[in-house]
Amino acid sequence: MTWNLWWRFGPWQERETAIIAVIAAEQPDVVLLQEVWSHGPDSSAARIADALGYHAVLSDDAFPSAAGEPERIGFHNAILSRWPLADECSIALVNSQGAPGHRRLVAAQMHSPWGAWPVLSTHLDYRFDESALRQAQAAELLAFVAEYRGDPDTALPMIVGGDFNAVPDSDEIRLLTGRRAGAPRNLVLSDAWEQVGEGDGLTWRDDNPYQTITAWPRRRLDYVFVSWPRPKPVGNPVAAHLAGIDDRYGIVPSDHAAVVVELVTPDSVGSRG
Repeated sequence: MTWNLWWRFGPWQERETAIIAVIAAEQPDVVLLQEVWSHGPDSSAARIADALGYHAVLSDDAFPSAAGEPERIGFHNAILSRWPLADECSIALVNSQGAPGHRRLVAAQMHSPWGAWPVLSTHLDYRFDESALRQAQAAELLAFVAEYRGDPDTALPMIVGGDFNAVPDSDEIRLLTGRRAGAPRNLVLSDAWEQVGEGDGLTWRDDNPYQTITAWPRRRLDYVFVSWPRPKPVGNPVAAHLAGIDDRYGIVPSDHAAVVVELVTPDSVGSRG
């Protein structure tokens, strides 16, 4: 599951209760989060983890407090997992000046029942006119995946989720999915929704009450990818749906919909024939 939690915008305390309820109902094994807030040891990721029994890893703070200043509210990506997490890594992605910026990726190895399973959460820049910057950030992400994943022919594939702020036919998503040149050799990210999702999969929606003044609603911006090559059929997506799109828990939880994907695991291969 991947979900942008909309930091502490809007009625965030009421939204937090609904966010926890949605995740509890979906029961994902791993949750890849964006716009996670923190204040000291407290954070939205820690609250979800404590409520539902997950392990949690946060990226470093994109806007850390300066020495002597009051502690600010942090801005992170995060990973929640049913299983312990190890080998955590947080990387600052490039900004428009070519220097490390405030966008992050955070990766870790889940100690799953099938072995170490690499996962990554990220959040690319948002402006409509910044495709070139997102392409540079996507290239950094691919280079990281190429180094961090295991042997693509034998190891569990890397799961990548996040808010990419880009539609499926954009150059940055085409780079990730192998539709344009520039990716490292022997690496493509499979778009799970494209393979098994039903409908348009819009995660930035005109029926979301927080989007009443949005310039461009009705866009698919949030993705779960799986690295390829991989030991087939492990990691192949078999189902995908959206979550958190209504107020069934008293309030719409976020300005983004969540994407929930089911992947083939080693012990499900035989049961699927």
